[in-house]
Amino acid sequence: MTGPETNETAETSLFTKIIDGDIPGRFVWADDVCVAFATIEPQAPGHVLVVPRIAHESYIDANEPTIAHLSVVAKRIAATQVRVFGAVRPGIVVLGLDVPHLHIHVLPLHKAADIAPSSARAAGGDELDETMTRLRDGLREDGWGDFVPVRMDSPALA
Repeated sequence: MTGPETNETAETSLFTKIIDGDIPGRFVWADDVCVAFATIEPQAPGHVLVVPRIAHESYIDANEPTIAHLSVVAKRIAATQVRVFGAVRPGIVVLGLDVPHLHIHVLPLHKAADIAPSSARAAGGDELDETMTRLRDGLREDGWGDFVPVRMDSPALA
């Protein structure tokens, strides 16, 4: 698809509800194209999802400029995760089987098993707040402060 972006999901996705503030989220990145927020079942501390504001059911449904932008944002976040969480490598995964809204998992890897979906576990609010605060601070330190939302619970930049 190379034409104008449109909302391609018939129903409002869980991620759209998070972006719209109908469901709470912990945001570390926001721009005109996408947001990044904590997953409630991280595979490693600092695990986030990079999600386009416009819902597409899968990776192949979004246009190439959107995919390119998501990739750049994922790389920036991954570099900060590696530094802040002392990871060996970044993990970048597009699965999309659980929520019909394109999203990229970005997580710091300490061992190969971290990338396995079976390593996901429910995280408490205090743990998510602490790890997302560390990531938000790290993104600011790395020069991406213009994209770190003012409040962790909102994708708004002002």
